[in-house]
Amino acid sequence: MTSAEKSQRPGFARPKDASGPWELAVLGDHAPKTVRSGKPLPFNDARHLQAHQFLVDEAYLLDAQQYTEWLDTLTEDIHYFMPVRVTTASGAGFDTSPGMAHFDENKYSLNRRVARFATEHAWTEDPPSRLRHHITNVRTFACDDDQHLIVESAELLFRSRGDVNEAAFVSCGREDLLRRTGDQWKLARRTIYVDESVLRMQNLAVFL
Repeated sequence: MTSAEKSQRPGFARPKDASGPWELAVLGDHAPKTVRSGKPLPFNDARHLQAHQFLVDEAYLLDAQQYTEWLDTLTEDIHYFMPVRVTTASGAGFDTSPGMAHFDENKYSLNRRVARFATEHAWTEDPPSRLRHHITNVRTFACDDDQHLIVESAELLFRSRGDVNEAAFVSCGREDLLRRTGDQWKLARRTIYVDESVLRMQNLAVFL
């Protein structure tokens, strides 16, 4: 994808000197650098159907809070990144804050977060939230090699906790890198573009 094409996608705008915002992240050095090639795959393409099923199956695991099983769907070099969105003038060329992120994680930190849920210190999720991940607008792109796919999706997370507090929503776009490992696809990189510059949810003790 050319720089001009990137700048025409306001929901995914990036600094001009980086192929992806993960390159400006603290943990971005280890992130896979694979990028898309060409136009979106047809919806009846087997690769698109496999990628779509991956996202639906993943949403089920996250809704059911089966986080240990979810970790098994991630590669060892996973980069899980959610930059802070900023409001900028048209033509600025970016809409995320370099060096700032809500999530900037690797496999180790994600494992530690999941392990904490099983302790008595996970007060943000005890009692656990009721979650529903709605996934739509899925587009899949081939890469230069057959072992990777870039997958775009839109997500709306509904979260309810307790009996008094109002439910909360998070709307975001995601750009994922899937890697074929053996006979299955795994998530190698996720960049989450939340649709708010100021999040209204009390905490982010969940996964998007």
